[in-house]
Amino acid sequence: MTTWRAPEIDRSHEPLVADERTMLEGWLDYHRDTLLHKCAGLTAEQLRTASVEPSGLNLLGLVLHMTDVERSWFRQRFAGQDLPDLFDYATDNDADFHAAASADAEEAFAAFRAEVEAARAATDGRSLDDTFRLTRSDGNRTFSLRWVYVHMIEEYARHNGHADLIRERIDGVTGD
Repeated sequence: MTTWRAPEIDRSHEPLVADERTMLEGWLDYHRDTLLHKCAGLTAEQLRTASVEPSGLNLLGLVLHMTDVERSWFRQRFAGQDLPDLFDYATDNDADFHAAASADAEEAFAAFRAEVEAARAATDGRSLDDTFRLTRSDGNRTFSLRWVYVHMIEEYARHNGHADLIRERIDGVTGD
């Protein structure tokens, strides 16, 4: 029986000159690919390797988290799709990260890719100026699709920094 390994990724590169939408989508795709690149070639067990005690943060948890973040911001909030949450946050605010302990890695990667495609479909043909309202702890606020793209780029950039350190701990691989 062959051991599953996270697939190699042909990472897209961000555009150097482009209109705003192409630039935002290009940078977001670059960061999506970077997360997968940090996981490439690792087994499911390696993907569950925690960064450093006491943190339990691991690469598979990051993939699960970003799958949920893609769904939440693009489909549930922006597009208003009535979709169930991927994880039960009622008793665990970090349920997405904690799910890595028992998640099937191959299924998690497939779910990530599917959610990215669904996010693309949810924004296809929509203006960066399109808005939605969201009630948060700091009040009822209006967000634009442009804000969602910028936020997602920031979210991936932060977590890709985590992924870089976790990958280095696993097998010494470094780089962007």
